[in-house]
Amino acid sequence: MSINRTIPQKADFASVRDWVFDLDNTLYPHHIDLFAQIDKNMTAFVSELLSLDPVEAKKLQKRYYHDHGTTLAGLMMHHGIDPQAFLERAHAIDYSPLQPHPELGEAIRALPGRKFILTNGTVKHAEKAAGALGILDHFEDIFDIVAADYTPKPAGSTYDKFMSLHRIDTAHAAMFEDLPRNLVVPKTLGMRTVLLVPRNLEGIVIESWEKAGEDDTYIDYITDDLTSFLEQAIS
Repeated sequence: MSINRTIPQKADFASVRDWVFDLDNTLYPHHIDLFAQIDKNMTAFVSELLSLDPVEAKKLQKRYYHDHGTTLAGLMMHHGIDPQAFLERAHAIDYSPLQPHPELGEAIRALPGRKFILTNGTVKHAEKAAGALGILDHFEDIFDIVAADYTPKPAGSTYDKFMSLHRIDTAHAAMFEDLPRNLVVPKTLGMRTVLLVPRNLEGIVIESWEKAGEDDTYIDYITDDLTSFLEQAIS
């Protein structure tokens, strides 16, 4: 299946009964840039923890993010930090950039079967973000970094915990993500995979490893409009 396919084929989703969504930059568009606030908070935490200037702190933060899946995982491995203190600091943000999105809510509500959020953030963060969007009530559960024992996506063990907990038949499930590497395991498990990308890259900084390549065969679809995609997938 070519990753250039942006229009969903209804037949490909006809048997899907479990719909799994990442949160940040997936359930809301990348251009809202809510994560910029989180990123700033994480840099400040690293700077204070290790007495680094902001530039060096950001470099280390990003290295841990790249190498370990989250900055938190790197800090826990190399510095033995308290994850709760870090998560509280990281998600102390202003959610007002998120506005109610009734069209997205209706598109999610109309999906046949169960809907889940699978995030490397926290339940509290997901509830606030999804609540601001007006879509929280459409999800059966939120599986967060705490439930994953602080092991982030793309680790296979995290997907295993989530799938086992909710008894998900991966042959009848779909995964929506904004990071290509987080779709590798879902694809190997037999899920339909959908990558969310920014509609406009102007002013948006994306690392090379965060972009899909032409040979990324584990991505079934790419879209910059989640609402429209969901509507077409079941129409």
